[in-house]
Amino acid sequence: MKNISVSNDIIPVGQFKASLAKYLKEIQEKKNSLIITQNGRPAGVLISPSEFDKLKQTKLFIDSISRGLSDSERGEVFSTSQLRSELQKSRAVK
Repeated sequence: MKNISVSNDIIPVGQFKASLAKYLKEIQEKKNSLIITQNGRPAGVLISPSEFDKLKQTKLFIDSISRGLSDSERGEVFSTSQLRSELQKSRAVK
């Protein structure tokens, strides 16, 4: 995701509503985000569907790493032979 440009990427909700189609097209083409304000305060962020998918995948990846590190700290790990055995069992079930 690109860096936020204060002059271009932060707009009041009234301006957003008046030019909705323009802003939707812009986030699709430029892959930027748009911060929408209400009463001078941030009220929402608009991003393209592809950027949303990337953020979601990144979060899932980070969560998976965190679970693995947590398991490792608790000593919940497999040896190589245990892992092979578990993989063979799961493949045999399918």
